[in-house]
Amino acid sequence: MIDLKQYEVWFLTGSQHLYGPETLKQVEKDSHVIVKGLSESAHIPVNIVHMPVLTTPEAILKVCLEANNAASCIGVVAWMHTFSPAKMWIGGLKILNKPLLDFHTQFGRDIPWGEIDMDFMNLNQTAHGGREFGFITARMKKPRKVVVGFWQDEKVQNKIGTWTRAAAGWADSQGMKVARFGDNMRYVAVTEGDKVEAELRFGYSVNGYGLGDLVSVMGKVTEAEISSLLSVYEGKYELVSALRKDGEKRRSLQEAARIELALRAFLKEGNFKAFTTTFEDLHGLEQLPGLSVQRLMAEGYGFGAEGDWKTAALLRVMNVMGSGLKGGTSFMEDYTYHLDPSGKQVLGAHMLEISESIASGKPKLEIHPLSIGGKADPPRLVFDVPPGPALNATVVDMGNRFRIIVNEVDTIAPAKPLPRLPVARALWKPKPDFEIAITAWILAGGAHHTVFSQSVTTECLEDYAEIAGTEILVIDGETKLSDFKKELRWNDLSF
Repeated sequence: MIDLKQYEVWFLTGSQHLYGPETLKQVEKDSHVIVKGLSESAHIPVNIVHMPVLTTPEAILKVCLEANNAASCIGVVAWMHTFSPAKMWIGGLKILNKPLLDFHTQFGRDIPWGEIDMDFMNLNQTAHGGREFGFITARMKKPRKVVVGFWQDEKVQNKIGTWTRAAAGWADSQGMKVARFGDNMRYVAVTEGDKVEAELRFGYSVNGYGLGDLVSVMGKVTEAEISSLLSVYEGKYELVSALRKDGEKRRSLQEAARIELALRAFLKEGNFKAFTTTFEDLHGLEQLPGLSVQRLMAEGYGFGAEGDWKTAALLRVMNVMGSGLKGGTSFMEDYTYHLDPSGKQVLGAHMLEISESIASGKPKLEIHPLSIGGKADPPRLVFDVPPGPALNATVVDMGNRFRIIVNEVDTIAPAKPLPRLPVARALWKPKPDFEIAITAWILAGGAHHTVFSQSVTTECLEDYAEIAGTEILVIDGETKLSDFKKELRWNDLSF
């Protein structure tokens, strides 16, 4: 699991000297109480750090500069306890390059009907102080998330927590390195893209490596290391007889272990967070990496098959976003349809590479022919995915911009067993229904590769897109094709 407690969000409280020192002391005290409450919330996975109350343009500029330069700071929350004249904020907001959340709350929930006086009114001015701040962020076209409500409410804390997860994903992608073993699958369009623009827009870099670079590391793997990893497999998975000790396919599992150990060493040595492979470039490997990819994704690495670096990077970001939440996240592909009029469904899978983080129960470790790529039979984990809400997300390069597309789905259990399907798989019903969801996806240019998640929410991806300044299209239970087509046209004009 990726530790999100390594990250901080700074809490900035706005006020001014107009109300006198006693009021400012109370503002400081109230601000500390709110920060303590948010820090202790089970819905917020990062550390919330209190900053001194801000009352001058110089102090605001200073704290924004410090936030920019603090590696552990992934974003700032701004709260106007009193009226804080917004011209004071221009200099700081102008240079702030960390994600911003505009928190519109007040210290006390209720109006004290029998005691309220002008001292109370002067102290508790979020209602119009927050509007002043909202104007300047709108005037400056400053990307931000606005959260409105009482700070102790669970719903409000949930929204803040979701934004902090998006900010953590954004922070993790700054400087992320993606290793690309081999090139793109030949003649495929949607997995191509502008790597320079991706680094400018999202912060991660993608560089290619030959299979020989990995093969040379494989040559250094010892038999003792392989034996130790095989023991891990035997303890964690249900092995078919052919892969057990003295089984006729045991050597294939040993080779899969060798690939995993080498791949781990390569990724760790190069400080990579994501990687791609392709079945069309396996020179020097006996089998396509499968088991190793499934296990590495479950530990937080991003992955894309067939050279799909955009999906690999998105998967890593979503692994960060979903860290510690119930449910997993995986590389996925829309494979085939069930077109029964009583309930149309999508079967998602891939040749090998589905993360064990989304497995229902103990995965089976099996071995089957790949039937593509011309290499030896690779071992792989086979399992179904538990029922429940989920989503599929993808990133496509539209030429002048990147587009994130999200489709909310309901994962369901297969109606019947799939004894001859030798891969991990997920079955789902897309929202709002099959025809609208698939039509909208195709109209938007959605890829056949996605990141499937039962932990990351649409709101989190919307927050991430806001931070990144990139387009996002959501297909959910409320989607209407007429409105969706208009959104596509409007976005073309906007971008």
